[in-house]
Amino acid sequence: MAGTVPMAAARTKSPVSPAATESSFVKWFLIVAAGLVLLWLIVLPLTIVLTEALKKGWDVYIAALSDPDALSALKLTLLVAVITVPLNTIFGVAAAWAVTKFNFRGKGILITLIDLPFAVSPVIGGLIYVLVFGANGWFGSWLGDHDIKIIYAVPGIVLATLFVTFPFVARELIPLMEEQGQQEEEAAVTLGARGWYIFTRVTLPNIRWGLLYGIILCNARAMGEFGAVSVVSGHIRGETNTLPLHVEILYNEYQFSASFAVASLLLLLALVTLILKSWFTRKNAH
Repeated sequence: MAGTVPMAAARTKSPVSPAATESSFVKWFLIVAAGLVLLWLIVLPLTIVLTEALKKGWDVYIAALSDPDALSALKLTLLVAVITVPLNTIFGVAAAWAVTKFNFRGKGILITLIDLPFAVSPVIGGLIYVLVFGANGWFGSWLGDHDIKIIYAVPGIVLATLFVTFPFVARELIPLMEEQGQQEEEAAVTLGARGWYIFTRVTLPNIRWGLLYGIILCNARAMGEFGAVSVVSGHIRGETNTLPLHVEILYNEYQFSASFAVASLLLLLALVTLILKSWFTRKNAH
């Protein structure tokens, strides 16, 4: 009987990871190397942004952020995020549900289309909308006759941002829902539950953290998008400039302190997003 105790302990003991057998030198070399890369590529640039933003004092910093054009760019950036994130959330949930819960012809094509913005340059995405809705585009004449502005206006910025950001929620949910399978939904069906009830009471609680994570990533990309928005916006000050575009204009005009001040605002929004992401990751781990 006494001999069985060590055997039981051996069975319950966690296996040692092969990585744990590496020497301390290898471990600390990898840690230091990763830290230096992060320091050089992330920490140092961010420090420079904050230093340059405050280089001429708080008065110049506050003046740059309270400038009417900067406030207009901030409002437009938040407006675009408020519009695109909910739309992409609805699309992402619907697409993930369709891909993981149903077998249908063309599923592979749908997945490829979802991944398309990851493969196509954002600038190309913006040019596509110019070719379709621009003055010389497919629908340009009709839009001009009906006095509808899409390109060089807010609708074009929203469309370009939608194109760039729509994979984030779907791509976060599809692997999660595939891993969870359909057993719980099938059990709910056998008990008499139907579509919307199954989604809200069974599926949604299981994917809520992945959904929130995808929404955060989508929001971060929507606020920071530059390439596609730059093509369709027209760079009209006070009207179609988002924060990234406003930073570029200030920098090109040699207003370095103002440009870094506005960039620091984008940095603040990014840090808030990162904090939320980390919090949701820890919450999900528990």
